Amino acid sequence: MRQAQLSTRKMKLVNSCINNIQFWLFPASCVLCGAPGHNGVDLCPHCETDLPRISPACQCCGLPLTENEQARCGQCLQTPRPYQRTISPYYYQPPLIQLITQFKFNHRLVMARVFAYLLAKHIINDQHKPEAIIPVPLHPRRLRERGYNQSLEIARLLGKTLNIPVDYKLCQRTRYTLPQTGLTAKTRKQNVKDAFGLTGTCEYKHIAIVDDVITTGHTITELASLLHKNGVDEIEVWSVARAVPD
Repeated sequence: MRQAQLSTRKMKLVNSCINNIQFWLFPASCVLCGAPGHNGVDLCPHCETDLPRISPACQCCGLPLTENEQARCGQCLQTPRPYQRTISPYYYQPPLIQLITQFKFNHRLVMARVFAYLLAKHIINDQHKPEAIIPVPLHPRRLRERGYNQSLEIARLLGKTLNIPVDYKLCQRTRYTLPQTGLTAKTRKQNVKDAFGLTGTCEYKHIAIVDDVITTGHTITELASLLHKNGVDEIEVWSVARAVPD
């Protein structure tokens, strides 16, 4: 046991040294304009300021509020959701569409650090933090095709920044589904129906689900419903961007 602990410590030390070397050899540069990054992140202050913010946003679903709405949108007031809070600070518009696409399909993993930084800025001062972060799982077939789970990559960095454990084993995709992109809203809902399952007993009462982008919200709703049915009382949804219906 002691030998295993020492080995783990050595690996952490090696990884820390590698990260420090990479930081000095390859200083952060903005993924949008190439200018020097800041706070060790590949995004400059000017480009960060120009990102399309959603404000004010519904506390529950993250969609923009109208002039007559306060705190929660009319839809969330009328139809209860299986989650209580959404933090999704930016519109799913250029340049975030391009950055998220590069991250998901072009192996541009540096974007995980950018996205985790942008999300953490909106969460870090919260006093009531979840017990665990749950990344939206990929089906094993999709994971083999892509090589990584983009939601997990963001969640790992968020967990480290916020000091919240990441549980990527609790939830799994039990059914291979078509990519949601290009499907109608009705087809998307059917596409993810009963697509998730638990690998064991859920003991959390407060969790945060992490994804890169929320489009129609059907994937998040399906996963949140499963967790709620299995005893989770308080569910938050964290994503970098939110698509707004026409």
